[in-house]
Amino acid sequence: MADQSDDESQNVNFETAHAGASVTYPQQCSALRKNGHVVIKGRPCKIVDMSTSKTGKHGHAKVHLVAVDIFTNRKYEDISPSTHNMDVPNVTRREYQLINIDDGYLNLMSNDGTSKDDVKLPEGELGEQINAQFEEGKDLMVTVVSAMNEEHALAFKEAPQGK
Repeated sequence: MADQSDDESQNVNFETAHAGASVTYPQQCSALRKNGHVVIKGRPCKIVDMSTSKTGKHGHAKVHLVAVDIFTNRKYEDISPSTHNMDVPNVTRREYQLINIDDGYLNLMSNDGTSKDDVKLPEGELGEQINAQFEEGKDLMVTVVSAMNEEHALAFKEAPQGK
């Protein structure tokens, strides 16, 4: 019996995850580019401006980043040594057909026929435009952007006819 309890202590449960499951990946500051993505203050951002300063007395060139949150459009800034790593969010964009709007949520369908009901109707002008055009009976395609376990509908267009 002592053998079995020793074996039991070796059984460690690991969470299983598929490749690409990580919400971010590290990238050296000097490799970041304008219009690329970066995590600043825990938020997924798109880099709108960046500059590199000369090597200072401590031997590191500094990278100054100006970025905008991809979901809220809030502006963030960060300064980091060019040789240090920063997190880059895994950002995906998918288009869905809008089937219905129910209680503030979009009922969406992907190209392969799977439905998605957990994306909120955007607030403000975008949400009003989606709602108005849907009420007019137009077929709409909604672009959903996902990053760091957050999803938002960020754009829409009228679906091409004849599909």
